[in-house]
Amino acid sequence: MHAMTAISPESEILKTTLLPVMERFYTLQGEGYHQGKAAYFIRLGGCDVGCVWCDVKDSWDAGKHPLVSIDNIVSEAERFPGRLAVVTGGEPLMHDLTLLTKSLHAASFKTNIETSGSSELTGEWDWICLSPKKFKAPLLPILPKAHELKVVVFNKSDFDWAEKNAEMVSPDCKLYLQPEWEKASLVTPMIIEYIKQHPRWELSLQIHKYINVP
Repeated sequence: MHAMTAISPESEILKTTLLPVMERFYTLQGEGYHQGKAAYFIRLGGCDVGCVWCDVKDSWDAGKHPLVSIDNIVSEAERFPGRLAVVTGGEPLMHDLTLLTKSLHAASFKTNIETSGSSELTGEWDWICLSPKKFKAPLLPILPKAHELKVVVFNKSDFDWAEKNAEMVSPDCKLYLQPEWEKASLVTPMIIEYIKQHPRWELSLQIHKYINVP
């Protein structure tokens, strides 16, 4: 039998204090419940969901993006006046986000995650935006914790997918239908009619793409 290689405490620390950052920027939140608010975005590398229509496929391979210390991430965010931090991806929950959220809270940020829910929930979140994908369904424990359910509509079958997930979130969860950007001209009228018939849902538009901000 081969002896097991011990994992050094230093390597474990590095796993939680360094994160692969694809990009970070200060802008307006363009969609969902916090639409129009100033927000600092932290986009992490790594995704195992693989949406065919993903508009940030460069984020999928975590190894393509530099490892950045949490101290650096937070200090850069503090340069801007807004105190809403949005952690997105990729799929951010592929990483342990406990220390990141603690550090953001210590710097007076409200923490918001955008996730498909396909990995275990870590971190301390003031707002969880769950955007479930049929390519890899969310883990059941995250559904009742979501503050916002945002379903991207690519075709008509996505309405059934939206309702299936809506049955499992809390009664207070905000429900949004959002057209997939490349098919917006086709599916937006469908969403409008669906919401008129099912008024517990609301429309989410990617206004950042209309006003040309990140």
